[in-house]
Amino acid sequence: MTAIQAAIHAEDLRKSYGGFEAVRGVSLQVSQGEVLALLGRNGAGKTTTIELLAGFRRPDSGRVRVLGLDPAAEPARVRRRIGVMLQEAGFFPDLTVAQTVESWCAFTPAARPAHEALELAGLLPKAATRVRGLSGGERRRLDLALAVLGRPEVLFLDEPTAGMDPEGRRDTWQVVRELAGAGTAVVLTTHYLDEAQQLAGSLVIMDAGRVVAAGGMAETLAAGSGRVSFEAPPGLGPGDLPLPAAVEGGRVVCRVEDPDLAAQTLLGWAAARGLRLRGLEVRRASLEELFLEVGADAGIADGQRGEGARHGA
Repeated sequence: MTAIQAAIHAEDLRKSYGGFEAVRGVSLQVSQGEVLALLGRNGAGKTTTIELLAGFRRPDSGRVRVLGLDPAAEPARVRRRIGVMLQEAGFFPDLTVAQTVESWCAFTPAARPAHEALELAGLLPKAATRVRGLSGGERRRLDLALAVLGRPEVLFLDEPTAGMDPEGRRDTWQVVRELAGAGTAVVLTTHYLDEAQQLAGSLVIMDAGRVVAAGGMAETLAAGSGRVSFEAPPGLGPGDLPLPAAVEGGRVVCRVEDPDLAAQTLLGWAAARGLRLRGLEVRRASLEELFLEVGADAGIADGQRGEGARHGA
């Protein structure tokens, strides 16, 4: 896919603050209708990367195109076609929810009707409530309403469900799915790994400003390590098994690429010896396990991550 065909195309992006390099050679690509999860610890460089992609900051070097445009050189043209939901937005506390959205409609090209944006974000019942009276999760819903107000072709969501209750999270997930289904390209950052796994078709994991893992969600998880575990039988050690294993908390654990095949092997081995594998569990690799595994392999110093966090990375 070329830069023109992609909704977002970034090559070797770099951004420093003083002597600290917050983004170090990040490259990524997002198609129309695709949800990309941009993941990493605090200070990994996710927010700075989004700010570079959206045109809020100019990269020190590298190339970025959003809908074929340079967001740093043509910010007005790009921002008419994108939506951005950052971690913190400033609202006038004495305006009502409806008044806030209506005021944004006045300077948003081709804006949805205010009631439509409120309904999409699940805020119609709060339309007459002053912003100061909203909960943290409801403020995030208001952020979402404003981000989708202009019917964006590209949508950046930075921790969109932080502070939301379970119902709010599910509603927001549905909005993201509907927008992606209609062709919107979505870049999502979240610390909720289940959220990323539910929504995203692809992922990029960052640490200390670098991309340390990237690919399709399903393919990346399929290539990860699953596990088969069962209660440790008396007198049986890991060395007696047909697969490499370890004992963890009274259970025998085998970490393997294909847990289904491993389970069949273990069951066949046990049946031939008249053994019963009690409490057998078969689990495919989860995004959480992949995230922790990649983070451990990256081996980046905590001090570097802390400095990145201070710079809003």
